Amino acid sequence: MTTATTNDTPAATAHILIVEDEPRMAALLADYLRASGYTSQWIANGLEAVPSVKARRPDLVLLDVMLPGQDGMSVCRELRQFSEVPVIMLTARVEEADRLMGLEIGADDYICKTPFSPREVVARVKALLRRSGYAAREASPLQIDAQAYKAAWQGTPLDLTPVEFRLLKALADARGRVLSRDRLLDHVHADQRAVTDRAVDSHVKNLRRKLDAASGGQELIRSIYGVGYRLDLP
Repeated sequence: MTTATTNDTPAATAHILIVEDEPRMAALLADYLRASGYTSQWIANGLEAVPSVKARRPDLVLLDVMLPGQDGMSVCRELRQFSEVPVIMLTARVEEADRLMGLEIGADDYICKTPFSPREVVARVKALLRRSGYAAREASPLQIDAQAYKAAWQGTPLDLTPVEFRLLKALADARGRVLSRDRLLDHVHADQRAVTDRAVDSHVKNLRRKLDAASGGQELIRSIYGVGYRLDLP
């Protein structure tokens, strides 16, 4: 069963997906998030997490580790196959190995529930949204419509192939952070066909050429030698 918790803040406010099977804790988190100006959606089963991210495209996910249906670690791994949405994992486990595992599979932050502080969670949410460039995205010259597969630079449409669009979406979701070629490979073809690093480089080269032309030669996609690519937006 899925329950939504929203408020009357403007549509531009960040939307948080809470994946937590304890109703009282989920309600507490939703209340604190609402008080801080965020909207939220709550789901209690891990199997609903990935479809919810694909359908609603939240700005951040609060993800419990111990969940019915599918555990949080597996959910995080699956999310990272197609999305760079910021993820904060919540768990009662305090062992260092568990925290490291969560970060290694793609989580951005890791909070232990014992003791549990909803104020700390909200503070971490705010910090992670700042680091991920959420506020800047709202006023960004780059506009991306994921459902329509359309992108524009300051209102002028970009003529992108589906592969170029997926690469741009991945880089934009992780703006300011370097994405490895391996991570970008996950976004090149929806059917997961075998592709090479060279194919990624070729698609990025074409995407960069189109972005540079639209932005007046600002060189928005940077190559990080031996690592991958990063999107820098003004």
